[in-house]
Amino acid sequence: MSLSIAIAFEPGPGAEALRQVVEETPGWKVAWTASSAAQAVARCAADTPDVLLLGLTAPGGDDVEATKRIMAASPTTILIVTAAAGAASTEIGRVFDAMASGARDVVEAPRRGPDGRLEGADPLRAKIALLARLAAPQSWSPAPRAGPPAPPPDLVPLVAIGASTGGPGAVAAILAALPADLGAAVVVVQHVDGPFAAGLAAWLGGRAGRPVRLAANGDRPRQGDLLLAGTSAHLVVTEDGSLAYTPEPRDCPYRPSVDAFLSSAARSWTARGTAVLLTGMGRDGAEGLLRCREAGWHTIAQDQESSVLYGMPRVAREIGAAVEVLPLSGIAPAVARQVREDRSGRGRKEPQRR
Repeated sequence: MSLSIAIAFEPGPGAEALRQVVEETPGWKVAWTASSAAQAVARCAADTPDVLLLGLTAPGGDDVEATKRIMAASPTTILIVTAAAGAASTEIGRVFDAMASGARDVVEAPRRGPDGRLEGADPLRAKIALLARLAAPQSWSPAPRAGPPAPPPDLVPLVAIGASTGGPGAVAAILAALPADLGAAVVVVQHVDGPFAAGLAAWLGGRAGRPVRLAANGDRPRQGDLLLAGTSAHLVVTEDGSLAYTPEPRDCPYRPSVDAFLSSAARSWTARGTAVLLTGMGRDGAEGLLRCREAGWHTIAQDQESSVLYGMPRVAREIGAAVEVLPLSGIAPAVARQVREDRSGRGRKEPQRR
């Protein structure tokens, strides 16, 4: 895979480690380097790379604003590179601010071990290759369908939200606008590596004004829950209505997969549900949203104008998966309205035909 990769990182060992990873990978080349995010804005405008490795600077830096400016003027695949994966880090909030502004993903920076060898190079290479592959045109074929299981008892209305690029900001806006007494469980699947999930949950909770916790194996979503997929494995709904993590499908490039969660929810969550597909690159979630619509769920896709990247919701609209296509500001009111109808028994549960 031939890639032009730019590096915007504070000069020093970290920048040199990134350069080494790029230069030692066949087919990859360093397009240019920048010592600050502000400098990267001008360099991107003059020579837009396939991928920009953007390191977060010291507190007060301009990396988030630079991400916004790059995505507005010379959009490219921005991968945030940080040494901080923990939820308590002062840097972690800026990671998700940058992702809300259009950065595609985040990865831990490679580092020198005690023996001088470079550690963390392979995960960085894998992440760059994945993002480059997802940015290319993709083929698609419908997933095989399974018959519905016997309905488990005592399921509450479920709101399932899937997102990718730009998703943290969109999800935060929806959670903050949903009423505290919604009367449903909310489960969010956002493309983010497992080590960053706890930080994302804390970041979302701070903006929602309510705790967001990581879903655990065996959890059974209850009224009032705000749950986030918490590992790089796929979160799914099992036949008894509980949550579980699975490595399957192993060849799925999106982790955790929105399609995997929505498709499993359509099969196994036999109470009323609302599924929402937000901004993101590629097509993950579109097939799952269609499965939800066919199972009688109310389905919503974000519109183009309010999406940071109009990939996933665009495909959902094209294949007829969305009952409604709405701007971000209209999604929370629509979800709340649908949950009220579902709880009153007026919501639709019959299969929806395209």
